[in-house]
Amino acid sequence: MDRVEQVRARFELLSPLMDERMTRLWAAAEAKALGRGGSAVVTAATGIRGKRIWMGKAELEKLQQSPSPADKPREQRVRRPGGGRKRLTEKDPTLKQDLDRLVEPSTRGDPESALRWTTKSKANLAEELKALGHQVSATIVGELLHEMGYSLQALAKEKEGSQSPDRNAQFEHINAEVKAFQKRGQPTVSVDTKKKELVGDFKNGGQEWQPKNTPERVRVHDFKDPVLGKAIPYGIYDPARNEGWVNVGVDHDTAEFAVNSLLAWWTHMGKDAYSGATELLVTADGGGSNGSRSHLWKAQLQEFADKTGLTVSVCHFPPGTSKWNKIEHRLFSQITQNWRGRPLVSHETIVNLIGSTTTKTGLRVRSKLDPRSYQTGKKVPKAVMRELNIHKNDFHGEWNYTLQPKDEQARS
Repeated sequence: MDRVEQVRARFELLSPLMDERMTRLWAAAEAKALGRGGSAVVTAATGIRGKRIWMGKAELEKLQQSPSPADKPREQRVRRPGGGRKRLTEKDPTLKQDLDRLVEPSTRGDPESALRWTTKSKANLAEELKALGHQVSATIVGELLHEMGYSLQALAKEKEGSQSPDRNAQFEHINAEVKAFQKRGQPTVSVDTKKKELVGDFKNGGQEWQPKNTPERVRVHDFKDPVLGKAIPYGIYDPARNEGWVNVGVDHDTAEFAVNSLLAWWTHMGKDAYSGATELLVTADGGGSNGSRSHLWKAQLQEFADKTGLTVSVCHFPPGTSKWNKIEHRLFSQITQNWRGRPLVSHETIVNLIGSTTTKTGLRVRSKLDPRSYQTGKKVPKAVMRELNIHKNDFHGEWNYTLQPKDEQARS
């Protein structure tokens, strides 16, 4: 709850018990307690004007200097019920209705709306209301908006674009496959590439505790350092064990890099955790280096299956649903929280920060730098694709398929 909401809650509890004078003094005390900007917060929360708060502050100071009420009869004045300036909405009954019409989201698509192509700031709203014949200031507009239940809102990323008609069915299929693998004691992992990060003394989002007035200085402009370059974290998250592996690349995010990251997880973590495993389920996004249409991704997975002896099943999330991937909110979000407010000055720093990421629920993460170069635009010959030991699922085979080791194909 922000400061405005907290003050509003206190005011709503106390206002029935306070007369005009006590309301004035209470508002002044709240503003003083809040510190810088306190008067604006109280006005936004209660509608009490700044002049009235200022008078209350002056009255409080005089009372502190001369605490005896009898000495200061003027400060004991209490406005009679119904006294004072009439509210603007009482003198102008259509003001709220016109303001609500201007702010109503439906006006965004109305070609007749004067605010269609302008920012709906308090100043712009006040100007439009004046054009409609209302005498109102930007400050009053702000007070009225709060009274009417409006607040400043940021854009929310929730729309996921066009949806496949089998989107929910694919989610159910993935869930059923994960449960079946886990029931058999076979590993399941969620994979994805985290956002690429510039390496160097660049600004990183968030805040970290530092000695007062001594923020860590970073570069003004975010231009890639030609020596340090960038970091490409590719993650593998095991939901059953709540463990993660992050392979930090320095070159390009390719399918070869993605499968090498998966192999690194199996070598350093998976093989010991699942010593008797014969299968592996990979859940992945539908695009990127592990995309469902990538021939190189499938060819590299075939090599992975041949090297490890594992039968690899893959389930892709439907288009536009990458944020549903467990690795996003179980692993990547925790890593971001761990290094917030810190410049990622070197690849070693990034690897160490990732490796030190933990949660109260027991998340453990290991990380390693991958200094290799990966060629982009690599083509897979048709002959190689024909030799893949791949079996497509009857339900959306483009999203769900299995690659078996080629020695199994030879035996069969």
